[in-house]
Amino acid sequence: MVKEDLSTILKEKGFKVTPQRLAIYGMLKSTKSHPSIDMIYNSLKDDFPTMSLATVYKTIDILKKLNLVQELNVGEGSFRYDANVAPHPHVICYKCHRVDDVDEMNFEELIEKVNKVSDYDIKSQKLYFYGYCPQCKGKDTVS
Repeated sequence: MVKEDLSTILKEKGFKVTPQRLAIYGMLKSTKSHPSIDMIYNSLKDDFPTMSLATVYKTIDILKKLNLVQELNVGEGSFRYDANVAPHPHVICYKCHRVDDVDEMNFEELIEKVNKVSDYDIKSQKLYFYGYCPQCKGKDTVS
């Protein structure tokens, strides 16, 4: 999505279009690192020295409400954010807490099986795998 599209969506939903909001979303769209609020703030504070941490929190809240980012709870005491809102699993490193997408996997069969076994009508899913990333595996892996 380009900045003009985000501007249109924000305006249509009654939110102000600000350079900070555009930059926060742009940063999320351009990375696969699944940053936390602090990581987002630290990556943009030099370009926006008057931007507060509260601005990042408020913007992320708006982007979540608009279904433009998803919140990931990867078990490290804070959330991570992903601008890829299509259903997809993530893999998380126990040691360095790196978070990666697991692309090109179809979980339709699993969702259908869960529907059948549970008698639920599944509407969404989040799937996390945990292990050691390529840089951490082989090192001392005691968590």
